[in-house]
Amino acid sequence: MSALSWLNTEAFTAVGQHIIWSDMLGNTIGLAALALGWRRSIWTWPAQLLSGLILVAANVSVQQAGGVGKQLVVIAVAVWGWQRWSSGRQQAQDGAVAVRFARLHERGYLLLGAALGTLAVGGLFTAFPSLSWSPWADAYIFVGTVVAMVAQARGLVEFWLAWLLVDLVGVPLNFHSGLAFSGLIYVVYGALVLWGLRDWWLRSRTSPEPAIEGVAV
Repeated sequence: MSALSWLNTEAFTAVGQHIIWSDMLGNTIGLAALALGWRRSIWTWPAQLLSGLILVAANVSVQQAGGVGKQLVVIAVAVWGWQRWSSGRQQAQDGAVAVRFARLHERGYLLLGAALGTLAVGGLFTAFPSLSWSPWADAYIFVGTVVAMVAQARGLVEFWLAWLLVDLVGVPLNFHSGLAFSGLIYVVYGALVLWGLRDWWLRSRTSPEPAIEGVAV
C-alpha cells in the first residue's frame, strides 16, 4: 500500500462519521501550526507546510478540487512566510516576531484582495462545477486562508480575524464534505484563534514596530 493510499484509509469511526488518516493528521498538525503562530514561533511555517501536504491527500479523497487548490496555495504561502520570518526584518526585542495592527491602507488591500479574490475564484468554480460542489463557500475559505496567511507573514493582528471569518464557513462546509475531523478541529481552531487574537492584540501595544530594512535606528 502506498503512503497516499494509507493516508486516505479510515482511522476510526465516531458518532457515525468516518475519520480518515489524512484528514486527522493534517488538521492536527495544522492546529499545532496555529498554536505555534500564537507563540510567534518560526516553526509555525514548516508545520503549516506539512499540514498542507497531508491535506492535499484528504481533499483528493473527497474529490474537492477547490480544497486541493487551497492547500497548494497554503504550501506556497507557507514557504514565503517562512522565508519572511527567517529574514529577521520583523524581529522584536524578545527575539520573536514583532506584531502590530495593519495600517488603514493595508486593511484596505486585504479587504479588496479578499473581495476580488472570492469573486474570481467563486466565478471559476461556478463555471466549472466539477471543481467544487459548493463554489462560493469553497472560494470564500480558499481566499480567506490566503489572506490570513499573508497577514500572518507580515505580523498583522488582523490575521486572527481573517481565520475567525474562515472558521464560520469552514465548520459546516467540512461536515457536509465528509471531512468530519476537519469540522471538529475547526471548532477548536475558533477557540485558539480567540486566545491568539487576545495575545497578539496585547503584544501589539508593547512591541515596537520592526525597523525598515536599510534605515538606521
